[in-house]
Amino acid sequence: MFTILDPLEILKPKPLKDLTKYLQKLTMGRLWLKILIAMFLGIGVGVLLGPSTGLVERETALVIGSWLALPGQIFLGMIQMIVVPLVFASVITGLASTEDMEQLKSMGSKLVFYFVVTTILAIVIGLSAALIIQPGNYIDSTALETIAEPVEVPEGTEEIETPGFTQVPDIIADILPQNPLSAMVEKQMLQVVLFALIIGLALISLSAKQSRPLLDLLSSIQEVSMTVVQWAMLLAPIAVFGLLAQTTMNTGLGALLGMAVYVGTVLGGLLLLMVVYLVIVFFVSGRAPWGFLEAVREVQLLAFSTSSSAAVMPLSIKVAEEKLNVRPSISQFLIPLGATVNMNGTALYQGVAAVFLAQVFDINLSVASLLLIVVMTVGASIGSPATPGVGIVILSTVLVSVGIPASGIALIIGVDRILDMSRTAINVTGDLTACLVMDRWVGGKNIKSEE
Repeated sequence: MFTILDPLEILKPKPLKDLTKYLQKLTMGRLWLKILIAMFLGIGVGVLLGPSTGLVERETALVIGSWLALPGQIFLGMIQMIVVPLVFASVITGLASTEDMEQLKSMGSKLVFYFVVTTILAIVIGLSAALIIQPGNYIDSTALETIAEPVEVPEGTEEIETPGFTQVPDIIADILPQNPLSAMVEKQMLQVVLFALIIGLALISLSAKQSRPLLDLLSSIQEVSMTVVQWAMLLAPIAVFGLLAQTTMNTGLGALLGMAVYVGTVLGGLLLLMVVYLVIVFFVSGRAPWGFLEAVREVQLLAFSTSSSAAVMPLSIKVAEEKLNVRPSISQFLIPLGATVNMNGTALYQGVAAVFLAQVFDINLSVASLLLIVVMTVGASIGSPATPGVGIVILSTVLVSVGIPASGIALIIGVDRILDMSRTAINVTGDLTACLVMDRWVGGKNIKSEE
């Protein structure tokens, strides 16, 4: 007797959680606790060898910091090396897991609405916090220049102009990658995601016989990518220790104390945004806030330590499916997309930093300028690489758009690493919150319950 196979079952890719047995062992072994211990040890070593104690010369501390951070650089390098094939394969297999086209259409429209609304809300929180607290009035820019490290403003930043209304169609047309391979090489993640979306939509419109070979290949690419991630996760606690030690050595307590009000404003805004996420989780999914935080703490700690949304993407998918019970068709599609376009923590930071530097340089921002900051931040944040330090590059664009000298970045570069870590943790929390929201808003069968 021959068994007749269901074409939909043939097309259905394996859940990503089945590919991460080693990652599960690390999680069961309290990976979050290892990372937390490494964080405190790294900060302690950084303070001990930093400029505030004077135990070693600054040049010696820089050399020690570079060697301590080597495992972290290898960790980030491995993740960045594999992030493009991982995102490409995950987006397409996530689309292939979608139960029907109507569900996909519903999720797409609701997801765009959710991302835009939450991003604007994050920017408004940042602008409001900076306008109320006014951290720029607590600092002397000339005194701070002796603490802050020099910064190289990206070439061409001074020539950036706000696009006119007639240029908008050309900008939209340029979003589609004319050369997908070039977009992958240059890590233009928004273009990579759009290319993957188009290929995924084309695949699910074909018959099972036609699409199965490519889906099998993409499933293998996903497995290979996850294997590399498993190797990288071996270095996670050591990487966290070294990266934080180097950051604390280079920054020093003096810079942190000198910028305390500014840092406090950003962290306060991020904390408020976290509260907003918890409220959304409670009212949409009915989950208790503390239960949600307990479920996502490993992702938050790893994101905080590495400052990279891409580094935690596999762990985010695993947590969404196993601990938050999100359908694979939602998590495998949304999290790679969210790591590219849903950067609310970064958007909030841009708003605070822009207002802060405007206050330092005694520049009055009009309502029109504030609205321009909102528009520019939304546009600049979408599609930016999910890698450490990208917020500074985005910020330079936002500053120039409203007439604030981009050289003011030198005032905040010394504490940016700490803030980068914090906003990345909020970014990945926003992605997991979006998974819960879409899982509740979008109808469809729960595949996991039937397996």
